[in-house]
Amino acid sequence: MRAIRLHTFGPAENLRFEEVPDPRPGAGQVRVDVEVAGVHLIETRLRRGEAIGPHRPPALPTTPGGEVAGVVGAVGPGVAAQWLGRRVVARLGDGGGYAERAVADLAAVHAIPDRLGAAEAVAAITTGTTAQGVLGVARIDARDVVLVMSAAGGLGSLFVRAARAAGARVVGVAGGPAKVVKVRALGAHIAVDYRDADWPERVRAGSDGREPTVVLDGVGGVLGRQALELLGPGGRFLLHGWAAGEPTEITTRDLIERQLTATWAIGPNMVPAGGWPELTARALRAAADGTMVPAITAFPLAEAAAAHAALESRATDGKVVLTVRA
Repeated sequence: MRAIRLHTFGPAENLRFEEVPDPRPGAGQVRVDVEVAGVHLIETRLRRGEAIGPHRPPALPTTPGGEVAGVVGAVGPGVAAQWLGRRVVARLGDGGGYAERAVADLAAVHAIPDRLGAAEAVAAITTGTTAQGVLGVARIDARDVVLVMSAAGGLGSLFVRAARAAGARVVGVAGGPAKVVKVRALGAHIAVDYRDADWPERVRAGSDGREPTVVLDGVGGVLGRQALELLGPGGRFLLHGWAAGEPTEITTRDLIERQLTATWAIGPNMVPAGGWPELTARALRAAADGTMVPAITAFPLAEAAAAHAALESRATDGKVVLTVRA
C-alpha cells in the first residue's frame, strides 16, 4: 500500500509518499481501508521533533495520523465477521493514519451514521468531540458574552455556532480579513482580526459596554493573555490548547482580584458520565443531524506535506483531512 512516511524530523517536505507493507490486524483489531485521514496541528510539531503537552515525538521512521474513516477490510482474532464491510471511523493509538490502510483497536472504532460522510466523521470524532466536551464545561447560556479565539478554525467555528445557538452574544477573533468575513458569516456579532495591534480595543468598542463573560482560548501566548485582559469580573476562562506555542499565562492574582475562574477544559473535565464513547456518540449524532458540522479543508494523501505547510501558515479553515479514496 501507499503511505506517508517520516524518516527524519524537520520541515513538511520530510513527509514522503512511499510504498509500505499492508498492516495486519491483531487480536481485537480491525483493518480499515481508509477513505479519509485526519490531520492535526499537533502533528506538525511532532514532525519537527518537538514535544507538546503530553505528546512526545515518535520513534522513526513513522507513519503519522491519529484517526481515519473508511470501510473495514479485515478483522483480527476475536472480532466478529459482521464488522467486515462496515463504514467506520476510528482513533489510532500509535499513528498510521496517513495511509491507504490502517489498523485500529475495536474499542476505538465507531460506526458512521448513514447520513454522514467520511471526512465529516473524522472531524466529528476529533474536533466535534472536543467541542462537545469543552462546551459542556463552559455551560454557555443567553446571559453570556463569549469571546472565541481562532474563531475560523475547526473548533472555533463550532464554538461560534454553538454559542450563538445558545442565545449568547459572540465575539470572534481570527487571523486575516478572509477569516474575519467567515467568522461574521458563522454568526458572530463582532469579528476582529488579531493581526491588527488594536484588536482588543476594537472588541471593547463594539461591545456596547458588555465585557466577555466567557473566553474559549486555544491559542495561548500573547494573544491568549490579551483575551484574558478583556474578560469581565467573575468571568470564565477555558483553555483548550496553545497553538501559539505556549499556554496563556494566568496568575493567582488574576483569579483573586477579578474573581475569575480558569479551567483546562480538555481531558477528564469534559467527559460525561457515559465516558469517552458517549462523548464521541454525541459528536457523531450532532454532525449527522446537522447541528454541529465542522468545516473541512481537504488535501490528497500524496500532498500531506502541503497540508502540514498550510496548517503551519494558518492558511486552512476548519478540520484538515487527507483524502485517500473517493
